[in-house]
Amino acid sequence: MRIIPAIDIIDGKCVRLSKGDYSTKKIYNEHPLEVAKAFEYHGIKYLHLVDLDGAKSKHIVNYKVLETIAKQTNLKIDFGGGIKSDEDISIAFSSGAQQVTGGSIAVNQPELFLEWLKTFGAEKIILGADYHHRKIAINGWQENAHIDVLDFIKQFENHGVKYVIGTDISKDGMLAGASEDVYEEILKNSKINLIASGGVSSISDVLRMKSIGCEGSIIGKAIYEGKISLQELQNLC
Repeated sequence: MRIIPAIDIIDGKCVRLSKGDYSTKKIYNEHPLEVAKAFEYHGIKYLHLVDLDGAKSKHIVNYKVLETIAKQTNLKIDFGGGIKSDEDISIAFSSGAQQVTGGSIAVNQPELFLEWLKTFGAEKIILGADYHHRKIAINGWQENAHIDVLDFIKQFENHGVKYVIGTDISKDGMLAGASEDVYEEILKNSKINLIASGGVSSISDVLRMKSIGCEGSIIGKAIYEGKISLQELQNLC
């Protein structure tokens, strides 16, 4: 299973939110590159980089942070937040992203998302399935799309999607454990590579995601709050 630390960006700084609420913003480091280099130093190979300004603005904003980290580390970066147009996705890939995650765009403009899937390939395009009480949320988690998460994933799996990041918004940043039941249901009813996100609070949570069959586990606040050490993650890499 891939170990994937997260860096969320607002105003170029490394932050975390609780349940996607921008008013709960907490700044952990004003220099995301420092954080990324610490991950790499401890043997971590992957990074989940989210442009929270972009998610709210509906267009890519913090691509310079992506570019800096991509140029100065060897981390394989999946990038999301504000990818809403051909120009946005072009900027993301040209700035160094290895994979791009699209969530809102898959709801609002599914034809465009599927065109990206065809153009860039299923290894490059991740479906972002962010949900609250099983319903898909879009536009920086500010709106409810009224689509069940499993139905949403199955719809795009049928069109060739291979990778899905599943984020339970009610657990994100809460350090209260991951959404195991939903992940198990998704894995039972599909063949996608599921990357679990939201709620991880300890190494035991990470190992649980591995045991139920997740392809990757995204870890955010647990690292920044000292609940999981980089040394512990290094031992799993």
